[in-house]
Amino acid sequence: MKAVYQELVERIRGELPDLERVCNRAAHAWFQAKKVSGDQDAYLDSVALNLHGFYSGLERLFELIARHVDGSLPVGGTWHRDLLHQMAQDVADVRPALIDRDSVLILDEFRRFRHLVRNVYTTNLVPDKMSGLISALPGMWTKMRAELLAFADFLEELDHTTQHG
Repeated sequence: MKAVYQELVERIRGELPDLERVCNRAAHAWFQAKKVSGDQDAYLDSVALNLHGFYSGLERLFELIARHVDGSLPVGGTWHRDLLHQMAQDVADVRPALIDRDSVLILDEFRRFRHLVRNVYTTNLVPDKMSGLISALPGMWTKMRAELLAFADFLEELDHTTQHG
């Protein structure tokens, strides 16, 4: 296997526990925020931070795939969005789509929320916006985990085919 592909497979598999952890932390903080009747700010801040971490972790992997597998990383003011769309495209003779179009729509909501977290004070974050993301998170995480593992398997199979075919 090309060394860079092997490193990418290891990185994908190595990031999964961290992504799982931020998903669990976001869900736990949301649950705690709903339980307390008074000051929920610390819990909501935790939810926001972990939702931010979820998308940021995925995006780091998307960047590595774009750079090392596709050979091209989007540039310009919309590169974050463009990268997400790039992951939903087959790259001829290189790789299948990593994610499907439905995932793009949901992940774009996480991307936009991450942008908000980076660019506004946490006191301006709206819990109702987080509610939808928290509801989508378990299903999205399950789907992304499966898609990332399938992509890692693809890279390994590509190596196997190259060596034996």
